[in-house]
Parts: sequence; C-alpha cells; structure tokens
Amino acid sequence: MGLRSTYTSVLALASAAVAQNCPLAFDGRIPAGSTPALFDTEASPFGTGFVKGANLTFSEIVKLPTLPTSLFDAAGNTIPFEVTLSDQSIFAPSATNIQTGFRRAELQIDTNNGTDDSTLGVKTLHFSIRKDPARLLNTSHEYQLVFLEDASFSTNQFVLKTGTIAGQPAGQDPDLLVLVGNVNANPVVNLFNTSFTPDVFHNFGITLDFNANTTTVLYSTDSNPLAVINGPVPNDISGQGQYHFGALKKPTGEGIQDVTKEGFQPSGIDEGVIYAGLFMEDSTGGCVSLSGSAAGTAPNSTVGASPPATTTAPAAVNECN
Repeated sequence: MGLRSTYTSVLALASAAVAQNCPLAFDGRIPAGSTPALFDTEASPFGTGFVKGANLTFSEIVKLPTLPTSLFDAAGNTIPFEVTLSDQSIFAPSATNIQTGFRRAELQIDTNNGTDDSTLGVKTLHFSIRKDPARLLNTSHEYQLVFLEDASFSTNQFVLKTGTIAGQPAGQDPDLLVLVGNVNANPVVNLFNTSFTPDVFHNFGITLDFNANTTTVLYSTDSNPLAVINGPVPNDISGQGQYHFGALKKPTGEGIQDVTKEGFQPSGIDEGVIYAGLFMEDSTGGCVSLSGSAAGTAPNSTVGASPPATTTAPAAVNECN
C-alpha cells in the first residue's frame, strides 16, 4: 500500500490544481521520471501478472520513449509508454494451455478485476496510440491493440485492430486502425477506421453505455480536441470483463482450427505499440473530456492525475461541471 500511495501522490502533485469535471473510474497514466521497473511493482496502475510471456517481467516488456506530449498527458508530468513483443511473448494461462499461436503482451488496470464498476453505468475510455518506427508491426498479421474481454472469456465487446484482419473486405489496406464491436455479432459491426499514420498520436474516446448497450466513438490526432465521429451505435457490451492494452498478434496460415496454438509466427521479432493518456471517466449525464488536463480525486479515494477539463462537444456529449 505504501508504493500505491507514493504513485498516487506523485500524480496528484504533477498536475495543475484545477477542478475535475468527470470523475475517474481508473487512471493508467505514468508519472514523469518513472522507469520500466515501476511496472513490476504495486506502484504501477497495472497488474504485474498478466498478460505476458512466461518468465518475462513487465520491466523487460515496457519501454518509456521520449515523445511529444499527448492530448491527455499533462505536459512534463505524465509520459507515454510502449508495450513490446519478442519471440518470448508466448502467454501460458496454465501449464497445459500454452498459446504458441499468439504473441502477446498486454497491460490490464489492476483495479479492473472483471466485475468492478468500470464495466457498469456509462463510462468513457480514453487513450492515445502511436507507431514506433523502430519497432514496426508486421501488417501481414492481425493485431488486437485495445479490447474489452468479457468476464466469461467468451467474447470481446469491442476491439481496436490493425494489420490483415479476418472478416474485413478483401484488399483492405492493412495499415489501418479498425475499431469493431462485439466479435460474436453476426455480422461484426465496424465502428470506425482510420489510417494508422506514423509520427502522430491517434486519440480515442470510447463511450460505453452499459445500460443502453451502445458505443460512441470520439477521435482526433495529436493536440486536437476529440470529436464524436460515430454513435451511439447499438453494440452488445454486456458481460463486464477486463480491458487490455498492448499487442495480441495472431498467426497466419490456412486451415487453422485453434488460433491460440496453430499457425505461423516469424522468429526474431522486435515490435511495439506506444500508448499515452490512458484513463477512464464516469460519463453519467454525458460528461466526456475532450482536451486539456486537470487534477482531482478518483473514485474509491484513489488520487491521481485526472481527466482533462471538458468542453461542449458535438451531439450526445455534454459539458460536465
């Protein structure tokens, strides 16, 4: 608990003392001055056990690149982080279930246990994502970069993907960010796609109305405020579950019956995806942050760098004071 208190105190001191508009559900922003060793301790906002290759630690997986400030990181106070994949990124949920078909490295918020409040009510998930030109993904494969996996491990209620994605139109550019709805839907709904351009932060706000079973997508690049670009769209987001941030790389090959254990994965890989400004806010009453940063107190008395100050947004998003 001492380490957790240290982490939250650093974040509280890091940001300007202005009123918080939307209460936090969780905060995954990383204080400036941190090292990868943070991710192996209780001070990390993320769990230390999952999801990663056997015998790897998150301090071996996470890098802290020097980059311009993202939309939701307070300048100089919180920083981006990168999740990397290597040949050792083989996740084994148990001794008899070794996922040799995948390469996986994903962070999960430590308070998000699958039945917590982050999958109840109306919440907006915020994050920015960016390419690492030194650790490019192999777009002949499909990647899951951000997703919600339901508590029964039977579906993903939404997924941000890139690469050569099963079920997408033939010949589609593999260098896209594609946000889809529940993967068990027939057909799976495309919520949004955009070119995964380099040297740019791609900013997402995903408003999840767990009461109405709808999803609203907000998007911008770099320092531009978020704007609604789709929704609310009917999408089955029931089943609670856990959010994943990182890279789940699927295999290639024909006739694959068990994608977790079959197919082709190349060797000698060094790939990565950069994340920044990651947090979730309570959007009850339409409260959604669009830009800026603030300081405040999160639910459950966890103090941290809060979501940005809100402004009036397009349809379906209201200012929250």
